[in-house]
Amino acid sequence: MKKYCILAILCCFSYLAAAQTPVEKGLESINRASAEAYIGFLAHDELQGREAGYHGSKVAAQYIASLLQAMGVQPLGDNYFQPFEAYRRERQKKGRLEVHPDSIALFSKEVHQKLPMSNVLGIIPGKNVNEYAIIGAHFDHLGIDPALDGDQIYNGADDNASGVSAVLQIAKAFIASGKQPERNIIFAFWDGEEKGLLGSKFFVQTCPFISQVKGYLNFDMIGRNNKPQQPMHVVYFHTEANAAFGKWLKEDIKKYNLRLEPDYRPWDNTIGGSDNGSFAKAGVPIIWYHTDGHPDYHQPSDHTDRLGKDCGDNQSIFSECLESGKRERVLNYTFSNSLYSFCTGSPMIL
Repeated sequence: MKKYCILAILCCFSYLAAAQTPVEKGLESINRASAEAYIGFLAHDELQGREAGYHGSKVAAQYIASLLQAMGVQPLGDNYFQPFEAYRRERQKKGRLEVHPDSIALFSKEVHQKLPMSNVLGIIPGKNVNEYAIIGAHFDHLGIDPALDGDQIYNGADDNASGVSAVLQIAKAFIASGKQPERNIIFAFWDGEEKGLLGSKFFVQTCPFISQVKGYLNFDMIGRNNKPQQPMHVVYFHTEANAAFGKWLKEDIKKYNLRLEPDYRPWDNTIGGSDNGSFAKAGVPIIWYHTDGHPDYHQPSDHTDRLGKDCGDNQSIFSECLESGKRERVLNYTFSNSLYSFCTGSPMIL
């Protein structure tokens, strides 16, 4: 009799597991503990502010690559790293670091600086090998200023350990869904964003399939906002010319009764912003998830304990998205039906 009871229980669990949709399976993998672990490591003092080209940034890149490997996300190339170099004139002459080959050729003729960096790139192959969706976040920050009195490390918890955490959780969710996407999904972690979007610029200018990229989703600073009176305030930048991108968040809010209060900002201006700008300049439609600025932006005070500080631990976007009992609210920041459709072949953007 006991055997039959055990068999019945196993059958029941099997039925419940089979009844889950791919999205639901993905959501089950998303949890607060993982987010806190990812952000806590990346924003730790030992990483020295993750300045691009320096020790902390290299440690961060290795950490992200090891997580992708453990999840079962394949490297885009022979390994997870896309190394590149940025050049500029020696420091007495003003100028930005550049990755364009023409600029590098010019600077190479005189005394110049050279900074080695590396993007981290993983892929989940899709059924349609000729189409790509890219989901990305930059992992570098501002490093250390030894001349500062007091805290000298720019830890960058919100900018942008929070965005890296979201992309890592998305990657984990897609693997957990157990379903092969229709499109190839690239998970991109950019180096050198704080020095001029260098990693994403290099990727775009060297990518042989850039014309086959159907869209780019950017996660930059999603851990907190500066509106205590509007704890669910978020900013949703999207390519205005692509009507579907403007509809998705509205549809999810209605469908899942989400408490988010978005500031919809059609964004066809390719100047400024985050790594989405590199893709917009190449004609790739974009979405940028962002929770707006705050007083700790680009300050040594951008610590992990400030995430959600403005809104209260149980009311912030960060907390709302990661509370285990409220996983449905992570939909718009990680694994929404619209995001899933985008990556699995929605006809809306073909």
